[in-house]
Amino acid sequence: MIRVEPVTLEFNGIRLEPLAPHHADGLRAAACDGQLWKLRVTSVPEPDDVEAYIGRALEMPDRLAFAVVDVSTDAVIGTTSYHDILPQVDRVEVGWTWYAKSRQRSHVNTSCKLLLLSHAFDTLGCLVVGLRTDVFNHASQAAIERLGAKKDGIIRHHALRRDGTVRDTVLYSILRGEWPATKSQLHYRLSLHGHD
Repeated sequence: MIRVEPVTLEFNGIRLEPLAPHHADGLRAAACDGQLWKLRVTSVPEPDDVEAYIGRALEMPDRLAFAVVDVSTDAVIGTTSYHDILPQVDRVEVGWTWYAKSRQRSHVNTSCKLLLLSHAFDTLGCLVVGLRTDVFNHASQAAIERLGAKKDGIIRHHALRRDGTVRDTVLYSILRGEWPATKSQLHYRLSLHGHD
């Protein structure tokens, strides 16, 4: 049975450290880079709501939230989480992920996913890692599919969006047996960015 505990992970110029109140200013700056809270299909907080956003993340019993930090500048450039942690079936999900607009479509997401997936499969012993996104978040779906995750299906009428509409949620997963090929693909993608 897996045990998910706070941990700091570092790779390829990116550090994931347990999210804490002192990350608020950095997270606010990351959200302002592209005014990401205006996107209806993401969970990015408005600048005035960052402290409450961190508080809610820390209160969720089955979530371990991380600040994404650029090692070279110590700047917070986003956040990601393990969530819906199910020790009894050795499963976690990776989500609540967003990055400053200037860091999107860079090596950052691939590096973060390598850190989280490696820790989940190689250290924690997970048998499956899930990912999910809004049915209208096509950029997120494409990013998840580039990881090599398989689409499990769509849960209709599943969760509230910030604008009060109800979203359909697309579910993906990576099984333990698929991890070696996925890991190789992620390293290959990083080599194309000139990192790794």
